[in-house]
Amino acid sequence: MIKGPDHLTGEDRPHLYMDDFDSQLKKRKMADKKYQMDKKIGELKYTDLYPHDRNGKEVSEAMLKQLTEVLLDFVNETNDRKCKVLDFHHPEDMKKLLDLSIPQDGLPLQTLIDDCARTLKYQVRTGHPHFFNQLSCGLDLVSMAGEWLTATANTNMFTYEIAPVFILMESVVLSKMREIIGWKGGDSILAPGGSVSNLYAFLAARHHMFPNYKEKGQSSIGAQLVMFTSDQCHYSVKSCAAICGLGTDNCVEVPSDEHGRMIVSELERLVLERKSKGQIPFFVNCTSGTTVLGAFDPINQIADVCQKHKMWLHIDAAWGGGLLLSKKHRHPRFSGVERADSVTWNPHKLMGTLLQCSTIHFKIDGLLLSCNSMSADYLFMTDKLYDIKYDTGDKVLQCGRHNDIFKLWLQFRAKGLNGFEAHMDHLMEMAEYLVERIKADKDKFYLILEPECVNVSFWYIPKRLRNQPHNQQRINELAKICPIIKSKMMEQGTMMVGYQPDDRRPNFFRSIFSSAAVQKDDVDFLLAELDRLGQDL
Repeated sequence: MIKGPDHLTGEDRPHLYMDDFDSQLKKRKMADKKYQMDKKIGELKYTDLYPHDRNGKEVSEAMLKQLTEVLLDFVNETNDRKCKVLDFHHPEDMKKLLDLSIPQDGLPLQTLIDDCARTLKYQVRTGHPHFFNQLSCGLDLVSMAGEWLTATANTNMFTYEIAPVFILMESVVLSKMREIIGWKGGDSILAPGGSVSNLYAFLAARHHMFPNYKEKGQSSIGAQLVMFTSDQCHYSVKSCAAICGLGTDNCVEVPSDEHGRMIVSELERLVLERKSKGQIPFFVNCTSGTTVLGAFDPINQIADVCQKHKMWLHIDAAWGGGLLLSKKHRHPRFSGVERADSVTWNPHKLMGTLLQCSTIHFKIDGLLLSCNSMSADYLFMTDKLYDIKYDTGDKVLQCGRHNDIFKLWLQFRAKGLNGFEAHMDHLMEMAEYLVERIKADKDKFYLILEPECVNVSFWYIPKRLRNQPHNQQRINELAKICPIIKSKMMEQGTMMVGYQPDDRRPNFFRSIFSSAAVQKDDVDFLLAELDRLGQDL
């Protein structure tokens, strides 16, 4: 049997890490006293800072330097495996630890620094190597540096006039991403999350098929539109139907196989069924990396059905999109991706870009502007001194846009395409190693299926359920174990791993690898800690 860290099993090492964790926690409880500014400066108010005080250089620098210490300590703790992932408190207890009140008069600068330190003290360290909980994990320092610069620049992204450098960066990066997908030309935009990216795809598909809908609405169609997606898709796909007037009954869920992939024969059957009712199938969502199992729908086969029935093919690769950068893992997962009409791809997931960073790409150039433009001439004038094709505000839904490009551009500059490929391959290697460890410890862990992505789904088996037949009765018992272990790991702060049910089975653990910080000894720790927390349940 492969041993855990330091060649110790869960039974051998119940207190090995907890002593270190408790020691670190005691040190962090002194955080309020640690970040002391010069007393005279600490007693000053925001009115002594730029821009309120024209001579505020000394005070402003002193405050920001002190804040930088707070931030750097958090970065160091996040990367220290002897530090806890979180210092958990229930909501009512947390309220007692924090002063969240809104004062009538502003508080002194020292209090603001203390507020910042206390905020991070109780914040989950999502970049910690033992945080396996979310699709977006990790703390990429290059991307973080980009976010700091972005906040300092504090500009909007709707015109070249006020964001010239960032607009050009966006154009270059998104063009390169479309090239990676396999298109020549096309158009893209950064959106506030994958859900909104999928909404953009839906709107563009409807506009492309029914260009009069923008002005005339439902009367320009004359029949019920219908969209299709797998029963394992992200809920945002179904929400498009609700938001845009189709109704969720007209977002048809296509059955998936035991691996979570759409069954293409069922897709065509359902398309024909809806056509026979006089309805108009127009949109198919193909998921590349489902949220729970990490499954990849078969793109080429789905594309054949879309081509046959003249439907728009959208690929929701919000989760799995990073694997487009890996020659080793791109195929067969993304074979046929170039046949799609639109692709959602979230760099803030597998690629480790800081939240948020979500992109939506279209094969057809000009469609975003045609679909979304409202020609608000008080904002988007056409008689400017530069080429207005670089103004993006009129082709998006939300008008003003946060600058999400610089941190991604800086990552590309730091890593290059080869560095991102190595990152993707490392994450997949960590998932493969976890699978190897689970298979080697069959008495303690049960692998639910071979993963296609970095989602590893499994059950932990406590002592009382070992050497028993793996039937529904045992599965039901294993499912009850998951929330108990999760609560224990959070209360002790040692790590975070998610659990959930799906439509085939009750609760199971789902470990996620999207942090570059995770190494094999962290995987060993994950399994050893699960065993420590759960063996006697």
